[in-house]
Amino acid sequence: MLSYRHGFHAGNHADVIKHLVLSESLRYLVAKPSPLRYIDTHAGPGACDLGRGYSARTEEYRDGIGRLWEARDFPEPVRRLVDIVRAVNPEGRLERYPGSPLVAAAVLRREDRGFLYEMHPADATELRAGLGADRRFRIGQTDGLAALKGLLPPPSRRAFVLVDPPYERDEEYDAVLEAVDDARIRFPGGCYAVWYPVLAKDEARFLPERILSLGRGARARLELLVRKPPDDGWGMYGSGFAILNPPWGLKAVLEESLSWLAKTLGNEAQGHTDFSWDEK
Repeated sequence: MLSYRHGFHAGNHADVIKHLVLSESLRYLVAKPSPLRYIDTHAGPGACDLGRGYSARTEEYRDGIGRLWEARDFPEPVRRLVDIVRAVNPEGRLERYPGSPLVAAAVLRREDRGFLYEMHPADATELRAGLGADRRFRIGQTDGLAALKGLLPPPSRRAFVLVDPPYERDEEYDAVLEAVDDARIRFPGGCYAVWYPVLAKDEARFLPERILSLGRGARARLELLVRKPPDDGWGMYGSGFAILNPPWGLKAVLEESLSWLAKTLGNEAQGHTDFSWDEK
Protein backbone atom coordinates (compact mmCIF):
# COMPACT_ATOMS: atom_id res chain seq x y z
CA MET A 1 0.00 0.00 0.00
CA LEU A 2 2.83 2.41 0.80
CA SER A 3 4.29 1.90 -2.68
CA TYR A 4 1.57 4.16 -4.09
CA ARG A 5 2.48 7.82 -4.63
CA HIS A 6 -0.03 10.46 -5.66
CA GLY A 7 2.47 12.00 -8.03
CA PHE A 8 2.10 9.12 -10.49
CA HIS A 9 -1.37 10.35 -11.49
CA ALA A 10 -1.31 14.02 -10.45
CA GLY A 11 -3.59 16.19 -12.55
CA ASN A 12 -4.96 13.39 -14.72
CA HIS A 13 -8.63 12.95 -15.71
CA ALA A 14 -9.42 11.23 -12.41
CA ASP A 15 -7.99 14.13 -10.41
CA VAL A 16 -10.05 16.58 -12.45
CA ILE A 17 -13.39 14.91 -11.71
CA LYS A 18 -12.32 14.22 -8.12
CA HIS A 19 -11.48 17.82 -7.38
CA LEU A 20 -14.45 19.21 -9.30
CA VAL A 21 -16.83 17.14 -7.16
CA LEU A 22 -14.91 18.08 -4.02
CA SER A 23 -14.76 21.82 -4.65
CA GLU A 24 -18.39 22.15 -5.75
CA SER A 25 -19.67 19.99 -2.88
CA LEU A 26 -17.80 22.09 -0.34
CA ARG A 27 -18.97 25.30 -2.00
CA TYR A 28 -22.58 24.30 -1.39
CA LEU A 29 -21.95 23.08 2.14
CA VAL A 30 -20.14 26.21 3.33
CA ALA A 31 -23.08 28.34 2.23
CA LYS A 32 -24.75 27.38 5.53
CA PRO A 33 -23.58 29.31 8.59
CA SER A 34 -22.71 26.43 10.94
CA PRO A 35 -19.13 25.05 10.82
CA LEU A 36 -18.34 22.14 8.54
CA ARG A 37 -16.02 19.24 9.38
CA TYR A 38 -14.04 18.07 6.34
CA ILE A 39 -12.36 14.65 6.52
CA ASP A 40 -9.90 13.41 3.88
CA THR A 41 -8.97 9.76 4.44
CA HIS A 42 -6.17 9.62 1.83
CA ALA A 43 -4.89 13.18 1.57
CA GLY A 44 -1.56 12.80 -0.25
CA PRO A 45 1.20 15.41 -0.17
CA GLY A 46 -0.98 18.47 -0.67
CA ALA A 47 0.47 19.40 -4.06
CA CYS A 48 2.67 17.81 -6.72
CA ASP A 49 5.39 19.36 -8.87
CA LEU A 50 4.51 18.28 -12.39
CA GLY A 51 8.00 18.77 -13.77
CA ARG A 52 9.85 16.37 -11.49
CA GLY A 53 9.60 13.00 -9.80
CA TYR A 54 6.73 10.65 -10.46
CA SER A 55 4.60 13.28 -12.21
CA ALA A 56 7.33 14.02 -14.74
CA ARG A 57 7.80 10.31 -15.34
CA THR A 58 4.17 9.61 -16.29
CA GLU A 59 2.99 13.07 -17.47
CA GLU A 60 -0.63 12.01 -17.04
CA TYR A 61 -1.53 15.61 -16.32
CA ARG A 62 -1.17 16.45 -20.01
CA ASP A 63 -4.44 14.65 -20.77
CA GLY A 64 -6.12 16.07 -17.68
CA ILE A 65 -5.52 19.52 -16.24
CA GLY A 66 -3.17 20.21 -19.16
CA ARG A 67 -6.14 20.23 -21.56
CA LEU A 68 -8.05 22.63 -19.31
CA TRP A 69 -5.15 25.01 -18.78
CA GLU A 70 -5.50 26.64 -22.19
CA ALA A 71 -9.28 26.32 -22.48
CA ARG A 72 -11.44 29.44 -22.45
CA ASP A 73 -15.04 28.31 -22.85
CA PHE A 74 -15.47 26.03 -19.85
CA PRO A 75 -18.54 25.90 -17.58
CA GLU A 76 -18.38 28.05 -14.46
CA PRO A 77 -17.74 25.15 -12.01
CA VAL A 78 -14.79 24.00 -14.11
CA ARG A 79 -13.50 27.56 -14.27
CA ARG A 80 -13.59 27.73 -10.47
CA LEU A 81 -11.47 24.58 -10.26
CA VAL A 82 -9.00 25.89 -12.83
CA ASP A 83 -8.76 29.12 -10.83
CA ILE A 84 -7.70 27.07 -7.78
CA VAL A 85 -4.98 25.45 -9.89
CA ARG A 86 -3.89 28.83 -11.23
CA ALA A 87 -3.57 30.15 -7.69
CA VAL A 88 -0.75 27.67 -6.98
CA ASN A 89 0.91 28.63 -10.28
CA PRO A 90 1.22 32.41 -9.86
CA GLU A 91 3.73 32.81 -12.69
CA GLY A 92 1.17 31.56 -15.21
CA ARG A 93 2.89 28.28 -16.12
CA LEU A 94 1.36 24.92 -15.22
CA GLU A 95 4.06 23.60 -12.89
CA ARG A 96 2.20 22.44 -9.77
CA TYR A 97 -1.07 20.64 -9.21
CA PRO A 98 -2.98 20.98 -5.91
CA GLY A 99 -4.25 17.82 -4.31
CA SER A 100 -7.49 17.53 -2.37
CA PRO A 101 -6.12 19.27 0.78
CA LEU A 102 -5.28 22.46 -1.11
CA VAL A 103 -8.52 22.32 -3.08
CA ALA A 104 -10.42 22.07 0.19
CA ALA A 105 -8.31 24.83 1.75
CA ALA A 106 -9.34 27.16 -1.07
CA VAL A 107 -13.05 26.71 -0.28
CA LEU A 108 -13.31 26.14 3.48
CA ARG A 109 -13.93 29.10 5.79
CA ARG A 110 -12.03 30.15 8.88
CA GLU A 111 -14.60 28.49 11.16
CA ASP A 112 -14.50 25.13 9.33
CA ARG A 113 -12.15 22.31 10.34
CA GLY A 114 -10.30 19.77 8.23
CA PHE A 115 -8.81 16.42 9.23
CA LEU A 116 -6.24 15.14 6.74
CA TYR A 117 -4.78 11.64 6.84
CA GLU A 118 -1.89 10.22 4.83
CA MET A 119 0.03 7.05 5.67
CA HIS A 120 3.05 7.44 3.40
CA PRO A 121 5.75 9.13 5.50
CA ALA A 122 7.20 11.22 2.66
CA ASP A 123 3.79 12.47 1.53
CA ALA A 124 2.73 13.14 5.12
CA THR A 125 5.88 15.22 5.62
CA GLU A 126 5.12 17.29 2.51
CA LEU A 127 1.54 17.71 3.64
CA ARG A 128 2.65 19.08 7.01
CA ALA A 129 5.11 21.41 5.31
CA GLY A 130 2.38 22.83 3.09
CA LEU A 131 -0.59 23.03 5.47
CA GLY A 132 0.79 22.44 8.94
CA ALA A 133 0.61 26.13 9.81
CA ASP A 134 -3.05 26.42 8.77
CA ARG A 135 -5.03 26.28 12.01
CA ARG A 136 -8.07 24.94 10.24
CA PHE A 137 -6.38 21.58 9.66
CA ARG A 138 -5.14 18.65 11.67
CA ILE A 139 -2.80 16.25 9.89
CA GLY A 140 -2.22 12.63 10.85
CA GLN A 141 0.08 9.96 9.48
CA THR A 142 -2.29 7.10 10.06
CA ASP A 143 -5.08 5.03 8.51
CA GLY A 144 -7.75 7.54 7.56
CA LEU A 145 -10.50 4.92 7.35
CA ALA A 146 -9.82 3.85 10.93
CA ALA A 147 -9.66 7.49 12.05
CA LEU A 148 -13.28 8.06 11.01
CA LYS A 149 -14.51 6.32 14.16
CA GLY A 150 -13.17 9.07 16.39
CA LEU A 151 -14.40 11.96 14.24
CA LEU A 152 -18.09 11.19 13.81
CA PRO A 153 -20.52 12.61 14.66
CA PRO A 154 -19.02 16.11 14.63
CA PRO A 155 -20.11 18.76 17.17
CA SER A 156 -21.73 20.86 14.43
CA ARG A 157 -23.59 17.83 13.03
CA ARG A 158 -22.23 18.69 9.58
CA ALA A 159 -19.48 16.73 7.82
CA PHE A 160 -18.13 15.98 4.37
CA VAL A 161 -15.99 12.85 4.07
CA LEU A 162 -13.80 12.24 1.02
CA VAL A 163 -12.72 8.60 0.64
CA ASP A 164 -10.07 8.26 -2.04
CA PRO A 165 -7.82 5.19 -1.56
CA PRO A 166 -5.40 3.90 -4.21
CA TYR A 167 -7.19 0.52 -4.45
CA GLU A 168 -3.87 -1.23 -4.91
CA ARG A 169 -5.12 -4.33 -3.12
CA ASP A 170 -8.45 -6.09 -3.65
CA GLU A 171 -9.20 -6.03 0.08
CA GLU A 172 -9.26 -2.21 0.00
CA TYR A 173 -12.68 -2.33 -1.65
CA ASP A 174 -14.16 -4.21 1.30
CA ALA A 175 -12.31 -1.94 3.74
CA VAL A 176 -13.90 1.13 2.13
CA LEU A 177 -17.37 -0.41 2.28
CA GLU A 178 -16.99 -1.36 5.93
CA ALA A 179 -15.62 2.06 6.93
CA VAL A 180 -18.38 3.98 5.16
CA ASP A 181 -21.05 1.70 6.61
CA ASP A 182 -19.71 2.25 10.12
CA ALA A 183 -19.44 6.00 9.55
CA ARG A 184 -22.99 6.19 8.23
CA ILE A 185 -24.30 4.39 11.31
CA ARG A 186 -22.40 6.76 13.59
CA PHE A 187 -23.54 9.82 11.68
CA PRO A 188 -26.35 9.22 9.14
CA GLY A 189 -26.49 12.89 8.18
CA GLY A 190 -22.94 13.13 6.86
CA CYS A 191 -22.06 13.51 3.20
CA TYR A 192 -19.86 10.58 2.12
CA ALA A 193 -18.16 10.85 -1.28
CA VAL A 194 -16.32 7.70 -2.36
CA TRP A 195 -14.08 7.93 -5.41
CA TYR A 196 -13.46 4.73 -7.39
CA PRO A 197 -11.62 3.72 -10.57
CA VAL A 198 -13.58 2.38 -13.52
CA LEU A 199 -11.99 -0.98 -14.21
CA ALA A 200 -13.11 -4.29 -15.66
CA LYS A 201 -12.41 -6.19 -12.41
CA ASP A 202 -15.43 -7.18 -10.33
CA GLU A 203 -14.28 -5.43 -7.15
CA ALA A 204 -14.32 -2.07 -8.93
CA ARG A 205 -17.48 -2.68 -10.97
CA PHE A 206 -19.60 -3.62 -7.96
CA LEU A 207 -18.27 -1.08 -5.44
CA PRO A 208 -20.54 1.87 -6.45
CA GLU A 209 -23.78 -0.05 -5.97
CA ARG A 210 -22.50 -1.58 -2.75
CA ILE A 211 -21.79 1.91 -1.40
CA LEU A 212 -25.12 3.33 -2.55
CA SER A 213 -27.01 0.41 -1.01
CA LEU A 214 -25.89 1.67 2.40
CA GLY A 215 -27.84 4.92 2.07
CA ARG A 216 -31.44 5.66 2.95
CA GLY A 217 -31.66 9.23 1.66
CA ALA A 218 -30.34 11.02 -1.40
CA ARG A 219 -27.68 9.14 -3.34
CA ALA A 220 -25.69 9.86 -6.48
CA ARG A 221 -23.46 7.94 -8.86
CA LEU A 222 -21.46 9.69 -11.53
CA GLU A 223 -18.67 8.61 -13.85
CA LEU A 224 -16.36 10.29 -16.33
CA LEU A 225 -15.16 7.82 -18.97
CA VAL A 226 -12.36 9.01 -21.24
CA ARG A 227 -11.91 5.99 -23.48
CA LYS A 228 -13.59 2.71 -24.36
CA PRO A 229 -12.94 -0.35 -22.17
CA PRO A 230 -9.59 -1.91 -23.09
CA ASP A 231 -9.80 -5.08 -25.16
CA ASP A 232 -7.53 -6.94 -22.79
CA GLY A 233 -9.58 -5.87 -19.76
CA TRP A 234 -6.58 -4.18 -18.16
CA GLY A 235 -6.29 -0.58 -17.06
CA MET A 236 -8.45 2.28 -15.83
CA TYR A 237 -10.57 3.95 -18.51
CA GLY A 238 -12.43 6.36 -16.26
CA SER A 239 -13.39 7.04 -12.68
CA GLY A 240 -16.39 8.04 -10.65
CA PHE A 241 -18.06 8.82 -7.35
CA ALA A 242 -20.66 7.12 -5.24
CA ILE A 243 -22.09 9.77 -2.90
CA LEU A 244 -24.38 9.37 0.08
CA ASN A 245 -26.32 12.53 1.01
CA PRO A 246 -24.94 14.71 -1.82
CA PRO A 247 -25.41 18.46 -1.29
CA TRP A 248 -28.65 19.85 -2.66
CA GLY A 249 -28.04 21.70 -5.93
CA LEU A 250 -24.99 19.68 -6.90
CA LYS A 251 -26.83 17.69 -9.56
CA ALA A 252 -27.49 20.60 -11.91
CA VAL A 253 -23.94 21.89 -11.52
CA LEU A 254 -22.28 18.58 -12.30
CA GLU A 255 -24.45 17.42 -15.21
CA GLU A 256 -23.32 20.23 -17.51
CA SER A 257 -19.72 20.16 -16.32
CA LEU A 258 -19.32 16.40 -16.73
CA SER A 259 -20.67 16.50 -20.27
CA TRP A 260 -18.17 19.23 -21.13
CA LEU A 261 -15.32 17.32 -19.50
CA ALA A 262 -16.21 14.16 -21.41
CA LYS A 263 -15.81 16.03 -24.70
CA THR A 264 -12.64 17.81 -23.58
CA LEU A 265 -10.83 14.94 -21.88
CA GLY A 266 -12.19 12.04 -23.92
CA ASN A 267 -9.67 10.42 -26.23
CA GLU A 268 -10.62 10.02 -29.90
CA ALA A 269 -14.18 11.22 -29.21
CA GLN A 270 -14.74 8.28 -26.83
CA GLY A 271 -15.48 10.32 -23.73
CA HIS A 272 -18.88 10.06 -22.12
CA THR A 273 -20.57 10.16 -18.72
CA ASP A 274 -22.76 7.89 -16.62
CA PHE A 275 -24.97 9.82 -14.21
CA SER A 276 -27.72 8.76 -11.81
CA TRP A 277 -29.31 10.66 -8.94
CA ASP A 278 -31.80 9.38 -6.38
CA GLU A 279 -33.28 12.21 -4.32
CA LYS A 280 -35.43 10.15 -1.93
